[in-house]
Amino acid sequence: MDAQRAQEISRSQVMANVTCNGRQVYIEHVDQQNSTATIHPLDEPNNKQNVDVSILIEQ
Repeated sequence: MDAQRAQEISRSQVMANVTCNGRQVYIEHVDQQNSTATIHPLDEPNNKQNVDVSILIEQ
């Protein structure tokens, strides 16, 4: 995924099906300059991670 699409998903009110390393995740924030995103697994909202947007996959 690219940073622009990740940003669109994070701002959308419609929940998108996004995975990271095979787990469904929620995109909290996107840093477009660094192409990174703050995410958390859907079932672990307190387990925040910063990842490169290139490893996010929209299903």
